[in-house]
Amino acid sequence: MKQAEAPPNAKWSGPSHAGVKAPDPIVLPDPARRFATTAKRLDGMAEGHPLEPWLRFMAALSRAQHDVATAIAPGATLTGDDVARAVDARLPPLAADGHRRDAAWRDGLTRLLDGIDAASLPPPARDAIAQLRGMTPDAIETLADQFLRGRVATADAAAAVYVAAALQVYFTVSAARLDADALRLLEERPLCPCCGSPSVSGLITASGTTPGSRFLYCSMCSTSWNHVRAVCLNCKGTRKLSVQGIEGDPEVVKVETCGDCHTYSKLLYQLRDMQVDPYADDLASLGLDLLVAEAGYSRHAPNPLLLAGDDDALE
Repeated sequence: MKQAEAPPNAKWSGPSHAGVKAPDPIVLPDPARRFATTAKRLDGMAEGHPLEPWLRFMAALSRAQHDVATAIAPGATLTGDDVARAVDARLPPLAADGHRRDAAWRDGLTRLLDGIDAASLPPPARDAIAQLRGMTPDAIETLADQFLRGRVATADAAAAVYVAAALQVYFTVSAARLDADALRLLEERPLCPCCGSPSVSGLITASGTTPGSRFLYCSMCSTSWNHVRAVCLNCKGTRKLSVQGIEGDPEVVKVETCGDCHTYSKLLYQLRDMQVDPYADDLASLGLDLLVAEAGYSRHAPNPLLLAGDDDALE
């Protein structure tokens, strides 16, 4: 992964003009609000939605994540020297696929599973919980590594959803303990400056000091960071970008498609709905993903809670 040279204080590196305020480049998450906000938004959108049972399940999963984040707060605490070394090496300090995880994340996984009403779940989801409860700590760590490297076997895909949810809590709590001023944006700007993961969606702001800015939201640690608009997150192209949505839709969620690399990313417009949530609204707009996929575009990065198994991982 190539990282960038950026100002040591992680402040905005663009031009400064009188009367114009620059957006904060990096905004760390608040674990006390992150998952509760997503759960509330999912509950509000679920009623009458074509995917209502699934959205209700995702809301319940988010509430279980909130309980873990606020009750036991599993996470790593990096020293200032740890962060400085990573930044000097042009690496994200919590690199998701290389960070040495604290075993506390597995305690979070156990509590998360305890907080889900398994009796209300369909058999495959109940089987996945039973599978995880029967695994050794080493096997769970292996599954976590496979998930973070995108190598989950089809047989483990359902169990990996719960692992992903527990890792989201762990990395969110860990990121919240960092000092934003000690971090740098990466040269690969579509990647999270805290953990190096891709974004799940981009929010076009309607409030704050710089309305109209695009902030990407990390799929793992919930950090958000500013990214220039009208640039493809995959190939950095600008010539063949198009913003599209579903005709007749409230236009809260759209996609930015790239005609050069045939990928797309989600754009959420806060001006259309001040309650929009980068995580909940991404899940609730799955129908838009399907339509864009039918048109021949691939998502720039998957949502970690929408896993598809990779049979090649068995080879």
